[in-house]
Formats: sequence, structure tokens, C-alpha cells
Amino acid sequence: MRKYLYLILTLSIISCVNKSKPETSDRSGNYSGLFKKGSFEDSIVFELEQDSTQWKVYFTSLEQNANRIPFRELDVKDDSINFKLQSDFYTYSFKNKWANNAELRGTLTVDTMKIPYTLFKSLASSKEIPTAEDISFKTNDLLLKGTIYYPPKDTKKALVIVTSSGNSDRSASRAEAQLFTKRGYTTFIYDKRGTGISEGEWTKASIEELASDDINAIKWFSQKTNIPINHIGIKGSSQGASKIPYILNELKDLKYGIAVSCPGSTLLESDLNYWKNRNKEILGDNMVEATKFERKVFETIAGQISKETLQKEINIAKSQEWFDKVWVPNLDEIEIDKKLNFTPIPYFEKIEQPVLVVQGSLDEIIPVNSYEVISDALDQAQNKKYKIILLNGASHSMYNVGQSDFPYWSKLHPKYLTTLENWISKLPESN
Repeated sequence: MRKYLYLILTLSIISCVNKSKPETSDRSGNYSGLFKKGSFEDSIVFELEQDSTQWKVYFTSLEQNANRIPFRELDVKDDSINFKLQSDFYTYSFKNKWANNAELRGTLTVDTMKIPYTLFKSLASSKEIPTAEDISFKTNDLLLKGTIYYPPKDTKKALVIVTSSGNSDRSASRAEAQLFTKRGYTTFIYDKRGTGISEGEWTKASIEELASDDINAIKWFSQKTNIPINHIGIKGSSQGASKIPYILNELKDLKYGIAVSCPGSTLLESDLNYWKNRNKEILGDNMVEATKFERKVFETIAGQISKETLQKEINIAKSQEWFDKVWVPNLDEIEIDKKLNFTPIPYFEKIEQPVLVVQGSLDEIIPVNSYEVISDALDQAQNKKYKIILLNGASHSMYNVGQSDFPYWSKLHPKYLTTLENWISKLPESN
């Protein structure tokens, strides 16, 4: 099983700093360049910051969804600066030397590989660098926090990335927002209620309530930037994608919607599909019977059946040889989550705006026929402005899956961003 650097995003990594006397020359700044190994290449950035007592260094690779991850074990001596990153499975050791304070020449060691690279200090002017503005806005009596990214030149293109599942805050979309901003879009991301530094509780909210927050965010963003709603597009992934048709039906002036890795089913069916894919080798010939039981677990969480009914199912199933291989939550700790009952299909059946649906061929989470079900729903809406894209070799998160000359890092699928941008560029100026 491949282990990727983006796993470090789930860790709390503390940046260790060097306490020795800092160099007098100005070696701080952003160093960027291409990291290459065979056919693998990635644009990476080291941000070197220095104050009177210490150094701090951060790693960014937007196509790995890695944004300002702090390095640890910093060691600065003469013209050398060394540091490390740690994932769940690998240590990434970087050894570097400054050259004329304008280049950073280094070697990355991971597992048995040693790969050289050269990064160059950025000389870009402030007029060429996207700016970020942290903001607050009110929705449903809650104060939510977010960030607007402004491109160097105002192109009147705008994208709002709506929130997705779980307790992920805006950091989950920060890299993608910056990638779109580099392409000329004014981009908006925000912490969902109850995540990051936003008020509220997402666990008790329905999909409709969460989508209401998204709608208020879009309206606020339009007023804040003076960009009309009919110039704004929305994009969501996974559970976020399932909200796209709902939001488009509520805000019919929106220019377009992009649904990435969207289930063509209820969220319950999608979660159950993921469970089946994760356990099919473990359960083998017992998969059918075990899945019938596991469905009861998900139905209990969704509030479709009672905990007492599930307990009866447990009593019947616990004598089966597969029982110790399935997930059985503590019944006293189950919290009902009716979001699992939500399906985007009825809303796809009414969409009038242009819609792009993107699904990865190696998506293990949503049902494999999701894009076909969504296509049928859009046909029922008589929508002539939609497109379905199946990206070969893409995962649920749109990472490129397959053989790699550097299997320790994972990047976005090479056609993902260009697919989105090319589709948007062909849309008319307004609805």
C-alpha cells in the first residue's frame, strides 16, 4: 500500500528551531522550484523565516494539498540548513546549502532514495503575488470565518469552494483555492460551522442547514467583492459536491456548479460502499451477509431504525464467523446523523445552470455508477449545459493513483485542474 506525504496533514507537527546565533546575511524568503524523479515532478516551495533568535521553515506543495507545513529538527550552520518532515510511515530528510543567498541546493533522502534539487529565491514583486484576506460573516446567527484570495489582476472570475464532510476546516481547501487564484480567480473558502474558528456545531446540522450557510457565504462574498452572483461559480467535493445541485436550485443566478466525486445515491449508500471496498478482502465469501448486517448499523446512525432493533441484529449475528471483522459501534455512544439520508439526485433533476460532474475511475468511496445516475437525472431536467468527466486513474480526492517514479508523494491528477478550467473557459459570459 502506497504511503503519501499528504498523510502528514493529519499530524500535529511541531517545528523545532535552531537557537544558535543567526546569520547576518539575508537568507530568508521563499525558495521554489521543480522537484524531479524520473517522470515525477512537482512544484515545491520552502518558506524560510528568521528573527533575532531562530529560524522557521515551512513546506508547500499545492498539488499535494500541502500548505505551510512546518519542518522539524532544524539545524543551521554556516551555509547549511537541514530539516525533516515526518509522515505516518516515512521520514523525509532535507539537507541544503545556500549558494549566493539566492539558491538552495539540496538533497531529499527518504527510504532508500536520495534525490537532488535546486530551489531559487523568489524575486516576484508584490503586484505578482496573490493576496489573502481573512474575514468574518454572519449566517443563521453564527459567526463564520473564512479567507478570500485575490489574484494579482482582477479578471472578474470568481469561485466559491463550498464546505464538505466531517470536521475539516478551510485548510482542507486552501491549496486548491490558491491554485485557482493563481489562474486568475477570486476564490473564497471558509470554516464550516463548528470547525476551525467558526461558531456552531456541524454534527447536529442537516445538509440543508449546512447548505444554507453556503448560500449565505456566497451572497456575502458577492457583496464584499462587488462580483455579481451571475459571475460566480461554485465547486464542491464529496459531501460538498452533493450540496452543489441544492445550492444551484436555491440561487438560480449562479453561473455554474462543479461537483467532484459526487455520490449518485444517499450519503449512507456512499459510506456503505466505502466500507465494502475497505473490507472485501478481509470478508471474502462472507461479504454479502456481513454487508446486510453493516447496513443495519448505518441505518441506525441515520435514524432509520432504532438502537433496540440493531441490538437484536447484533444478537443474531454475533455467532457468525465474520462478526469480529465488522464494525459494531457502542450503542450508547451512537449519535443520530440524518445527513446520511440526503441524496443530491432530486436536485440534479431540476438544475438549469451549467454543471460539470467529475468522477475518478479509482474512487473507492462513492458508488461506481454515480456519474451515470447523475447524468440520467440531468437528462430528466432537460439540462443541455452539463458535462460528465470520468478521470482515468483518479482517486476520490482526485489524486493520481498508479505507478510512480517517486511513490512517496502523491499529486493531483494531471488532468484535474485543466479539465475544470477548460470547461469553465467555454461557458458564456453570463447565464
